[in-house]
Amino acid sequence: MSRLASGVVLVTAQEPPLDPDDPQAPRGEDVGMTATAFMSVSLDPPLVLVSLREGSRMDDLLDEQPRWAVSVLSESQRHIAGRFAMKGRVSDRLLFADIPYLRGEASGAPLVGGALATLECRTEQRVPAGDHTLVIGRVLTASLPSADGGPLAYFKGRYRQLG
Repeated sequence: MSRLASGVVLVTAQEPPLDPDDPQAPRGEDVGMTATAFMSVSLDPPLVLVSLREGSRMDDLLDEQPRWAVSVLSESQRHIAGRFAMKGRVSDRLLFADIPYLRGEASGAPLVGGALATLECRTEQRVPAGDHTLVIGRVLTASLPSADGGPLAYFKGRYRQLG
């Protein structure tokens, strides 16, 4: 499968507050994960799919948090993809520290500044598939924050640029 080129996205979500009934409770931590197994499923209704390693932090979070976001990374955002793909990483707070982002209105999740496109989604279905979970999300919002640059691609185990 390393011979199949794919786009690179950052999937983000915000952990729910410790006490969802208390409006003053602090927000949960922002969580992010680089994904190359992401695709459009349907235009009507607008559905997308992301494949998550079973038992990963993002898989566990999206099992309890139905709203999440996707930032389609540009070729100049290779450092973001690499940072959120690290195994045994540091706190997610530190990972987001110097990355410009806006908080999505529909999901509360970070939307990366300079991304080629951003989506906010609500989980419609979770499908177990081997050692992964396929999460199908309904697109709630979509925007094109940046028209600059080309897409970041992943091919033969490395991030690449087109052209």
